[in-house]
Amino acid sequence: MANKLYVVGIGPGDQAYLTARARRALEDAQVLVGYTVYVGLVSGMFPEKETYTTPMRREIDRCRWALEAAAGGKTVALVCSGDAGVYGMAGPVLQLAPEWPEVEIEVVPGVTAALSGAAVLGAPIGHDFCVISLSDLLTPWEVIENRLRCAAQGDFSICLYNPASHKRSDYLQKACDILLAAGADPETVCGYVRSIGREGEEAAILPLKELRDAKLDMFTTVFVGSSTTLAEHGRMITPRGYERKRDLCGS
Repeated sequence: MANKLYVVGIGPGDQAYLTARARRALEDAQVLVGYTVYVGLVSGMFPEKETYTTPMRREIDRCRWALEAAAGGKTVALVCSGDAGVYGMAGPVLQLAPEWPEVEIEVVPGVTAALSGAAVLGAPIGHDFCVISLSDLLTPWEVIENRLRCAAQGDFSICLYNPASHKRSDYLQKACDILLAAGADPETVCGYVRSIGREGEEAAILPLKELRDAKLDMFTTVFVGSSTTLAEHGRMITPRGYERKRDLCGS
C-alpha cells in the first residue's frame, strides 16, 4: 500500500461512531496525521503507530506533510473529526494533490455532527435542511449572514456548526437575530448538542427566542427547526409529510 493517503472521517470521537471502513483505513496506515485533538481520539487504539500532529490553523501544513510522507512510500491516514469532506481536510488535500501525482488518495467518509447530533435530538433534519458554519475565519461574515437569511426564507431546517468561540461569543446571538428578522417564528423549535458522543455530552431543546441567549462553544452543534418542526416527548421532529400522504390515500 505504498504511496497511499487515506483522508479519514472519524466521526464525533467515540469508537462506537467509527465506521468499519474508517477503522480498516486506520489499521492499514503506518502514520496517523491530523489536528492534535483528533489524532488523540484514535491514537490510543493504535499505540504502535507513528503520529504527526499540528495545532489549529495549520491545516495546509499537515496536508502537505501527509502527502509528502505518502510520496515517500508510507501509508498515511490524515484524520478529521466528523466527515473528511464536511469542513474537513479532503478538499485541501485534493487541491494540493497535483503536486504529488504518485500518491493514491482515498477519501473515507465519517459521521458528521449534523447526523450524530440530530440522532441525539431525534429527527430534526428529517426533511430538507442546510448546514452553515458560523466561523468567519475563512468565510466573510456578510456571506454567512446572507446564507442564514436565505435559509430562513426557504424554510429549511438549519444545522449550525461552530456557533461560538472565545473570540466569537456573540455570533450565535447574531445568527438568531438574522433568522428572526428574515421571518423565523420566535417559537421555532431548536436544539443543541455539546460534545457529541464524548464524555459530558449535553443536549437541550428550546425555542429560537431562547437559543439566541444560550452560552455555547465550538464543540456544540445547533439545530434550528423549520416551520413544521415539532417538540414531542423530549424529541425534535421535522416531519417529511408521510402522515399527509397516508391521510390523502385514506380519504
